[in-house]
Amino acid sequence: MPRHAIRIIATIAVLALLSACGSSRVVREGGSGPVRPGSSVPRPGQSVTVQRGDTLYRIATSNGVSALDLATWNGIAAPYTIYPGQRLRLYPGGATASRPSPTQGSGTTRPSSGTAATPPPAPVRSNIAWRWPADGQLISRFTEGDPTRQGIGIAGTGGQAVRAAGDGVVVYSGSGLVGYGELIIVKHDDNWLSAYGHNRSRLVNEGERVRVGQQIAEMGRSGAARDMLHFEIRHNGRPVDPLSYLPRR
Repeated sequence: MPRHAIRIIATIAVLALLSACGSSRVVREGGSGPVRPGSSVPRPGQSVTVQRGDTLYRIATSNGVSALDLATWNGIAAPYTIYPGQRLRLYPGGATASRPSPTQGSGTTRPSSGTAATPPPAPVRSNIAWRWPADGQLISRFTEGDPTRQGIGIAGTGGQAVRAAGDGVVVYSGSGLVGYGELIIVKHDDNWLSAYGHNRSRLVNEGERVRVGQQIAEMGRSGAARDMLHFEIRHNGRPVDPLSYLPRR
């Protein structure tokens, strides 16, 4: 995302402290407590589904794990945004249930200057027939690990059609997540979500089923400096590169 993205992330981090008040239907890490390491007991094979009004901290404390561990196990980076309908594992992604040792990079050690950069993970296989959500020039790209570039930016004109990138159900339609403007989130299945930000107007409501290619919004500049669409694809809540899934054009 362009330079306004840095301001967006800072604003989201502040608003995250207010999420426990339930003013937004998009779930953010709440003010019920800080995200700190703790003594967690993993529950292999168990998971929870995020409900409206939940926060990462509330889910963690209700299940006897630390919020930081819960975020780490599910690949959720600061500002710890979670969504209704998202499934969170109560155990690490691997087969082991033990906490990483300091030599495994627990955060208390730093890699040496000669350590090679970790290559980006291979794209997760998806059975969804993705399609581009809007026509226009690609103006920003996804960058793995960069919280300011969790999706792609598509330039266009005000009022231009924004379309569902796949079949699914609208789980959020509103403007409660500061920095995304008028935002729509579509749940495609238990693992995949897509998000459409900066719209001028939203044409679908929560709970509404949409079909791939259906117009769901009009492009705009709410929360942005120009008319554009900010588009994200998330797998189990973790942002992935949309260009790995959208057809070449």
